[in-house]
Amino acid sequence: MIKWGGTTYSLHPLFIILMAAAAVTGYMYELLTLFAIVFIHELGHVACAKAFGWSITEVKLLPFGGMAETEDGALSPAWQEWVVAIAGPVQNGLMILIALYLKTMGWCSQEWADGFIQANAFIGLFNLLPILPLDGGRMMQAAYSLWMSYHRTLLIGARISLGCSVIMLLYSMYPLLTGGKLNLNLMMMALFLIWTNWEEHRNIPFRFVRFLMHRPTRLREWERAVTLGRPIVTEGGRSLSRIVRLFRRDDYHFIYVVGDEGRIVRIMPEQQLIDAFFEEPPPRNSIKE
Repeated sequence: MIKWGGTTYSLHPLFIILMAAAAVTGYMYELLTLFAIVFIHELGHVACAKAFGWSITEVKLLPFGGMAETEDGALSPAWQEWVVAIAGPVQNGLMILIALYLKTMGWCSQEWADGFIQANAFIGLFNLLPILPLDGGRMMQAAYSLWMSYHRTLLIGARISLGCSVIMLLYSMYPLLTGGKLNLNLMMMALFLIWTNWEEHRNIPFRFVRFLMHRPTRLREWERAVTLGRPIVTEGGRSLSRIVRLFRRDDYHFIYVVGDEGRIVRIMPEQQLIDAFFEEPPPRNSIKE
């Protein structure tokens, strides 16, 4: 574990297991190369995130990438999270171009360059899969939030990630049906992603509450930018919990309460609903109350 630039970098237990296996099988040099690629990949995320003013507290390195801990991802505009996510695979692309240049100039062996290029291509492309917490999953979730509510984005992201992880697990076991060998590395990654996304699905309520608690920060930004609010039209009998689940990540909302005759009886800013949501537990009270 090392601390650099205010961010702690540590190895995930999965990487430690792989290191032990590499030491036994004599593939330590290949593992060190993989470590360097993963580390540079994550530096791309960290540098881009800090350029946007995010705080990255810890980065856990995995054999196929890393997991950065920050509270700024869901609180920032969706386009920022998308750019931060793609910054990692971009580093892999740059390393491939550098390796090709060194190979062309004859400054490195063809065998080393080919292996280095293949490793970067695998890590870059693998991270673009639509599975959380991979970069592709984060990009998918950020894109979805542009046209659907944040709560629904969390649900869809976790469920798609779970489904794709199960498909990956089945693919890793498919060679057994044809008399081949089990793809153990892919199976381990698939099991890790299944467990991670199962936990992600269970923690959606907590992530959504944190999203609501940090809305005032975005509100101040919208006020300075004189942003128009997105309307939400609802009946008075609808519960607060159902209404706040309609909030979008990058929009401020005004809630139009419709009476029995179909006329608007009140217009409320979203912050008033959020305050009521936290002040009047349980959040099953209707907006009329």
